[in-house]
Amino acid sequence: MQQSVIEDIIYFIRSKFEQIDFVPLHAPSFQGKEKKYLLDTIDSTFVSSVGEYVDRFEDMMAELTQSKKAVAVVNGTSALQVALRLAGVKTGEEVLTQALTFVATANAIAYNHAHPVFLDVDLDTMGLSPDALSSFLESCGEKREDGAYNKTSGRRIAACLPMHTFGFMAHMEPILSICEEWNIPIVEDAAEALGSAYRERPAGSMGLLGTFSFNGNKIITCGGGGAMVTQNENLGKWGKHLTTTAKRPHAWEYVHDELGYNFRMPNLNAALACAQLEQMTEKKRQKQELFEAYE
Repeated sequence: MQQSVIEDIIYFIRSKFEQIDFVPLHAPSFQGKEKKYLLDTIDSTFVSSVGEYVDRFEDMMAELTQSKKAVAVVNGTSALQVALRLAGVKTGEEVLTQALTFVATANAIAYNHAHPVFLDVDLDTMGLSPDALSSFLESCGEKREDGAYNKTSGRRIAACLPMHTFGFMAHMEPILSICEEWNIPIVEDAAEALGSAYRERPAGSMGLLGTFSFNGNKIITCGGGGAMVTQNENLGKWGKHLTTTAKRPHAWEYVHDELGYNFRMPNLNAALACAQLEQMTEKKRQKQELFEAYE
């Protein structure tokens, strides 16, 4: 690419932002009721993992993604980690994912003591390639009574984990079809795709579970946070239980019935997230405007 063309691109991008030297992937914007909700939380003294904003945020996420249940957690990585466990991933098994992704995708697999298998992506979506997925399973896969296995490694293929890169949806229809044929559950890494949709189906809603991130570089941010969504209400309740230290509800007894995680989203973060979600329509409009300007 000629230097003059590069300079023109840099000039165009900088003209859209106030910053001179650094243009972020996404700049947080707080134009709604963020301060009000934060003050409400402080005044209520419920600033930790219990509070009305946590419940409200989970309801808003379930509605936005057209899911039966949403669970708020501390970040997108923890959402992925728990979602894979809920999907049945166990020690020594394999998870099919894509080579182009953030390290959190692979880390979440490793946290479950499983092995990532990296497959190619499509040029038009930068997401998991259905052709690469099908080719791998046809050449290396074997169908057994308890699921799909990798003939080369001898390990069970416990899940498929596509990631929607920069909000561009992977070709989910063929991916869903392939995984259904091979009896492989899908966990969607939708960390970068809140508000995106595939044929009018929201990101995160098509697999067994979907996960999101609300880091500072996402379209919606609460400083740090994540969420799991699912169409299986019982699975969602189990996810809430696991991320709340697996503690049985009781007024004073502390009984934890399985290995759990302290991954609860604080009410302070949830307050910020609620205010941000209320602006989702406008934030999407702004993104679309920028996209059209680039075109």
